[in-house]
Amino acid sequence: MTTPIKPLADRVVAVREQAQTKTASGLYLPDNAKEKPVVATVEAIGPDVTGIKKGDRILYKEYSTTEIKIDGTEYLIVKEEDILATL
Repeated sequence: MTTPIKPLADRVVAVREQAQTKTASGLYLPDNAKEKPVVATVEAIGPDVTGIKKGDRILYKEYSTTEIKIDGTEYLIVKEEDILATL
């Protein structure tokens, strides 16, 4: 997947993973009860990013992203310092 966004400096463009639709016990969750996941897949990286590459799954701070929707896909723009870990 190529992204229409080219990140600058130490920014990363990622796509959030889908929220769980079912609990561990098998109950289905309504849309308003689902938590937004804090795991995403990296789609593009800025020139100053080190230690992260395209395709990595990242864990990021929940309220530190910029969200943008282009052509039906919701992208996240995350600063490298707000990425907590790779999975």
